[in-house]
Amino acid sequence: MRETGNAQARPYHHGDLSRALVDAARRILEAEGAAALSLRAVAREAGVSPAAPYHHFKDKTELLEVVAYQGWDALGAAIVAARKHAASPLEALNDIGLAYVHFARENPALYRLMYDTTRDRTAMPEHDAKEESGYFQVQEAIVAAGADPNDGLELQLATVAAWCAVHGLAEMACFKEFQPLREAMGGDDAFLRAVLQHYGGFTRGSRRKPGA
Repeated sequence: MRETGNAQARPYHHGDLSRALVDAARRILEAEGAAALSLRAVAREAGVSPAAPYHHFKDKTELLEVVAYQGWDALGAAIVAARKHAASPLEALNDIGLAYVHFARENPALYRLMYDTTRDRTAMPEHDAKEESGYFQVQEAIVAAGADPNDGLELQLATVAAWCAVHGLAEMACFKEFQPLREAMGGDDAFLRAVLQHYGGFTRGSRRKPGA
């Protein structure tokens, strides 16, 4: 078992216990996985009494939901940054896809938790309606790349397709069977970009109607 440290090296300010507990949960999550998470373990990692977490979270499930929510916010921020620094609207779509895959790789346990906590629900996380959410930013990037903002059905389908495509790429990109392709393309990012460019949504923004 890896040592994740203790709160002596990471003191929290009065009133910040909730944040300290979530940060402790993140450290345990990435070091040991979701199975190692418990309110008692989080309390120990944060350097507080075993009862302290119950003042902020009714159980482990609620704590995990807060951690997952933090993950969705972080993914949204990564997508916002990728879009902001892209050389063009069309490149923004590819940069967003690359940022998504990098986020999944750099935060593997958090990434799995984000989807695990939504798996049994009938709706996406509520914050996906916000302008800073990743899903909203993907939709806006598709419009900027040429999609008709007034064709709501087509825009929604294009956004879902783009999100599902990059999610699948994040899940599969490291498979050893793709190593020859990575080498042929000159590296991992070049391989990822090439795959993204073979998805229609990442090259055209959305399908255009005949005569449009």
